[in-house]
Amino acid sequence: MPSVLGYERVAMDCSASLAKFIGFSADRIDDLKTAVSEACMNAMEHGNRLRPDARVIVTMNFGDDAFTVSVMDEGKGLLDLPKKPDIVQKIARKETPRGLGIYLMEQLMDQVEFNEIAEGGHVVRMVIKMAN
Repeated sequence: MPSVLGYERVAMDCSASLAKFIGFSADRIDDLKTAVSEACMNAMEHGNRLRPDARVIVTMNFGDDAFTVSVMDEGKGLLDLPKKPDIVQKIARKETPRGLGIYLMEQLMDQVEFNEIAEGGHVVRMVIKMAN
């Protein structure tokens, strides 16, 4: 999909439909939707720098009671993971509400990995199990 904000909803809806078909609970589907949306928006905004010609590729796989979603961009990837956000400060509006994407992915999914790919680009691989 193109790096245009709003297209993350396509990946979010597709992952939710597949998870529902497989038999995931509504709560786990909500977790999945949030994580997929955040990963796609990060790929578009931070990886591809919102270049509409740069693509985000989303792949989904189910096996062994685990749903894997990979989100690939054409960017340089993460040099370092951002520090854990101070949720209390963000709720109190003493810090910007931005910067929660990776934190949310890590909290909602069972496994999250960030990797560079040989052809140039970056991929985040997330795994969610049928039950946590």
